Amino acid sequence: MTLKNQVQLITYPDSLGGDLKQLHQVLRGPFAGLFAGGIHILPPFPSSGDRGFAPLTYLEIEPEFGTWEDIRSIGAEFDVLVDLMVNHISRQSPYFQDFLEHGRASKYADLFITLDKIWEHGEPVRADIEKMFLRRPLPYSTFTTSGGGKEKVWTTFGKTDPSEQIDLDIHSPLTRDLLRQFFLNFKEQNVKIVRLDAVGYVIKKLGTSCFYVEPEIYEFLDWIKEMADSLDIELLPEVHAHHSIQTKLSEYGCWIYDFILPYRVLEALTGRSNTALYDYLRTRSPKQFTMLDCHDGVPVKPDLDDLIDTKEARELVDLCVERGANLSLILSEEHKAPDGFDVHQIRCTYYSALNEDDDAYLAARAIQFFAPGIPQVYYVGLLAGRNDLEQVALTGEGREINRHNYTLEEIAAESEREVVQRLMKLIRFRNEYSAFHGTFRVLEAEADEIRLMWEQGTAYCRLHINLQNYKTVIEYIDQQGQEAVYWV
Repeated sequence: MTLKNQVQLITYPDSLGGDLKQLHQVLRGPFAGLFAGGIHILPPFPSSGDRGFAPLTYLEIEPEFGTWEDIRSIGAEFDVLVDLMVNHISRQSPYFQDFLEHGRASKYADLFITLDKIWEHGEPVRADIEKMFLRRPLPYSTFTTSGGGKEKVWTTFGKTDPSEQIDLDIHSPLTRDLLRQFFLNFKEQNVKIVRLDAVGYVIKKLGTSCFYVEPEIYEFLDWIKEMADSLDIELLPEVHAHHSIQTKLSEYGCWIYDFILPYRVLEALTGRSNTALYDYLRTRSPKQFTMLDCHDGVPVKPDLDDLIDTKEARELVDLCVERGANLSLILSEEHKAPDGFDVHQIRCTYYSALNEDDDAYLAARAIQFFAPGIPQVYYVGLLAGRNDLEQVALTGEGREINRHNYTLEEIAAESEREVVQRLMKLIRFRNEYSAFHGTFRVLEAEADEIRLMWEQGTAYCRLHINLQNYKTVIEYIDQQGQEAVYWV
């Protein structure tokens, strides 16, 4: 399929009104005309944890959110994007529960990575683990089967022990059959784009970091891409990694996430300098999904490894923390910076990171929308949401800072705020102005300003941002062929 070069929304199924039906109502009402590019619905499937990212199955919709009919209905008007946690599935899934009941005799046993698939006799070796990019203290969990036996299985993610998220063995024919079932169902339910969440972790190979292991990762991508292409479904691999890996994925032919842009924009606006942002905009791949905020946080390590000075990065991180942010940290000593810098992501709303300054926030969005690619706006960012410190304190989960659930009444009220109205106007301009389908240029500018341009035929739009006061203006040719000025 051909992706639309227009703005997409990212939202949980229950974050805008409470369920999928209300989400559809909001898309048709307060947000009408804003998201012609599509809707990324964060996991709407039955799940046992991690706000949907520990799915039991992809063949059902969580009843609290609605039904597949709701997804199909939204998909009739918008390109729907959903996640496939290609690396893992819930321990509460029928597949793993059957394994716990029957052990190695389970018909699903080969879906999972028992440690004897990795180490001789299933005995983990500390030296091998120390080379791995860990997301928890150990990459496996120990489970007791109903017969009283102990089984160690690979679990990349999960805050509990044993983990709630069980890795899938992507080399197993059983796993590939299961993934094929999921994709066939997505096709039937009008899903147009599938994000391959955590795809970088699917290969486990001793002597490596077990993250984005080459060339094996491409063998898997070849297989899943061929299947998706046959169903006319677009893939979006989600990989938080050294920027060179994103470049490789782009060269491979995939759409990728621009996980570098959020930091670079924040850095330019808080430091009032275009230097690093300009260097980046001049060299980045255009085939990217752009974002500033998401359900996790602003990426730092490893996405910006070798691109940032860790001392300067610490200053930016500290500024965000002063403004209410909390941090996700790197666990593996080997993958921290030499000086100990260990920030994986800055968890905050982007509006709060910019000190709730409306002009700075609109400047940030203008840069995002002018950067080549398909822009995605997270629902909290759409409503210029502030850090939800109360929810963090209540749940103990740092990511809840940027996951507020809005009632229909809150959406109506927040939509009337001036900053939100200005953002909606900017989204419409990005969706509708023809020059965004043309040629992009980074224009020469003083260090404390940003000048970007798109042109196609006689149409053009030029963005100018004053980094001293965050005033943002777009000069463009209007429908009558006249020069016009739009103060963002």
